[in-house]
Amino acid sequence: MTDIRRVSHCSHWGAYTILVEGRRIIGVEPSKDDPNPSPIIHSIKEWAKTDRRVLTPMVRKGWLENKNKETRGQEEFVPISWNEAIRLVAGEIQRVKSEFGNEAIFAGSYGWASSGRFHHSSTMLKRMLNLVGGYTGHVDTYSYAAGPVILRHVLGDTDALVGKGTTFDTVAEHSQTLLAFGSLSPRTAQNEAGGSARHSFETSLREITAAGVKIIHISPLRDDIPASAGADWWPVRPNTDTALLLALSCEVVKLGRHDAAFLRTHCSGSEEFLAYLSGDKDGVEKNAAWAAEITELNADWILKLADRISTTRTMIAMSWSLQRAHHGEQPYWAAIALAAICGHIGLPGGGVGFGYASLGGVGGPVTVGKNPAISAGKNPINTFIPCARITDLLLKPGETFTYEGNTHRYPDTRLVYWAGGNPFHHHQDLNRLTEAFRRPETIIVQDPYFTATALHADIILPAATSIERNDLAANTRSDKIIAMQQAIPPVGLSRSDYDIFSDIAEHLGVRGSFTEGRTEMEWLRYLYEDARAVNRNEHAFDMPEFETFWLEGSTPTPVKTHGVHLQAFRSDPSGNPLMTESKKIVLTSRLLSSLQYEDCAAHPTWIEPEEWLGSEAVGERLHMISNQPEGRLHSQLETGEASLSHKRKGREIARISPKDALRFKLSQDSTVKVWNSRGACLVTLCVDDAVRPGVLVLPTGAWLTQTEQGNIDIAGNPNVLTLDIPASMFSQGCAAHTCLVSVELTACPEKDAISEYKAKMDRLGIGTSI
Repeated sequence: MTDIRRVSHCSHWGAYTILVEGRRIIGVEPSKDDPNPSPIIHSIKEWAKTDRRVLTPMVRKGWLENKNKETRGQEEFVPISWNEAIRLVAGEIQRVKSEFGNEAIFAGSYGWASSGRFHHSSTMLKRMLNLVGGYTGHVDTYSYAAGPVILRHVLGDTDALVGKGTTFDTVAEHSQTLLAFGSLSPRTAQNEAGGSARHSFETSLREITAAGVKIIHISPLRDDIPASAGADWWPVRPNTDTALLLALSCEVVKLGRHDAAFLRTHCSGSEEFLAYLSGDKDGVEKNAAWAAEITELNADWILKLADRISTTRTMIAMSWSLQRAHHGEQPYWAAIALAAICGHIGLPGGGVGFGYASLGGVGGPVTVGKNPAISAGKNPINTFIPCARITDLLLKPGETFTYEGNTHRYPDTRLVYWAGGNPFHHHQDLNRLTEAFRRPETIIVQDPYFTATALHADIILPAATSIERNDLAANTRSDKIIAMQQAIPPVGLSRSDYDIFSDIAEHLGVRGSFTEGRTEMEWLRYLYEDARAVNRNEHAFDMPEFETFWLEGSTPTPVKTHGVHLQAFRSDPSGNPLMTESKKIVLTSRLLSSLQYEDCAAHPTWIEPEEWLGSEAVGERLHMISNQPEGRLHSQLETGEASLSHKRKGREIARISPKDALRFKLSQDSTVKVWNSRGACLVTLCVDDAVRPGVLVLPTGAWLTQTEQGNIDIAGNPNVLTLDIPASMFSQGCAAHTCLVSVELTACPEKDAISEYKAKMDRLGIGTSI
């Protein structure tokens, strides 16, 4: 009988032990330290299956024969050897560099890739390209872009957004009111970039509830917070949170309870903002009655809430999702303004925080030591795009765009290299992206899977998953470093990202600089021991030597608890100035005032979105919310057991209210077409009274599976419907949550989406044998 090996590992869904018999994974056990393990960890066995795996390097036939670009996504692939693949990839990098310059190389590779801090495909790609002259990259993320841009100008940094702000333990001890906008849910908290040792959000929420903190939950979805929290649900109209926040500020001022001293000593531009609230600037007072009409919330509720937050220590929690919308800067800025008007910023349990439970570690202990990670080095060139402007980059070479008040130019992209990530999952208006992907001369995709992005490539390189190599899991929101030990050999002819890029670097003449002469395990030991030395010398924190750590599978790292955001600034604003234009909290921006952008005013402002339920043109449409699914992260492990439990016939489930089901004559479990001018998809319907009327909820992550005519996605991918517009000219952030759709029963055949995806792979000559 074969012995069962127990292998330490970690993914975005937490730490766990893999049980391996021979070369076969027979089980997964959650970490004993994890009080609330994610069920997604049991789906990692899916990685070992060959169904959708890239098993050998492949090249699109038309590109190989005549560099044809028009048939991307529709044409057969042919297998090639690794030697030929490395030669082709290195040759294309060298050709584009020589003929067009390094700015013509776009190192996309945006995505979650894997939890490993060494085999991090995006970092590996950029490390290699930096050694040969650089690349065009991106700034910010799809998760948050409008948010951090405005925070950098208003607060001077993004600490309150990335998990370095007020912690949950402080909220439980000192807050009296928790005003939660958007999701505050274990559904999103089960994920964490870089992996995490334990899921503590549910424990923290129980502590906050047990402490008697009054929770007001503002969201179109009642189940965006667990029922056990006992929150009061305010079913706000989507994209109108800014109006509510402005009205609360206005009513606090009218009650005479605003902290005039704090506004004077710690803020700049408060006079102009207060004039806007009072209506001095436009003749419209931003009071409760005004906001009630926009938000469809009760005006008396707003008045009573203004009274409460002005007399109790209040923490305002803003989900990341709020700024993924047209004018997404405004709700974040308006929340800061409300907290400043109440004078709660810098007090224990008061102020504002962003992204609580958007990732598992936000709100938890903050790592203060060093974590191991490979460096990408420095990019010799400075061309970039805002993350969500990929389609514009490819369709508009030479045209200009604005970012944080400066004007930049889109380079003429000839080569796209995507290593990890799947833009045909996370980008908006995928039909427009499909058009854009026909523009570059060459597209290289390095991935374990035949994602929709891989199917639009010219060269596909098979990368191993994390369970097929060794790595380290760590991040700034986790209190442990986890050993990610190899469980099984690489599937097919797949190779680790490090091995792939090392060989490409050799063809480009930079292997020595790329590898620094180290093997995989030598790198892991080096990175770990470097972090260990820093933590010992700078934080007096002892970690075991590498061999002991690797054997035991994890080690604690130094963390800070009981955080209070901007506490030092509050106590001494002149001695602890902010990195803003005024060295204070900016309530009216001199920079934005000079720019005169119509879509991002000089102070927090209500601006109607491009598409919203208050529009005169709304008609019989619903507002679509494309949130994170229960059973996976984005598009990862889409066919895993946790993901499939939330699908029907491989298709996503969309939720609407009973009132809307009656209005559109739709019933439970019916197949429904969701559509607008940008595209259409099929979903299975769920009628749910946790959804506000006027709203349709369709989770992200379904693998794009369009009919042969290319008109309808049968898997339920919401990004065939979303608007590909920037949040504003200032941030250029993603605006996916600003989207109206129509719904109707469909006569389309009820094909199984997973089977259809496999059929498409077969049509493209992609089999499961080498």
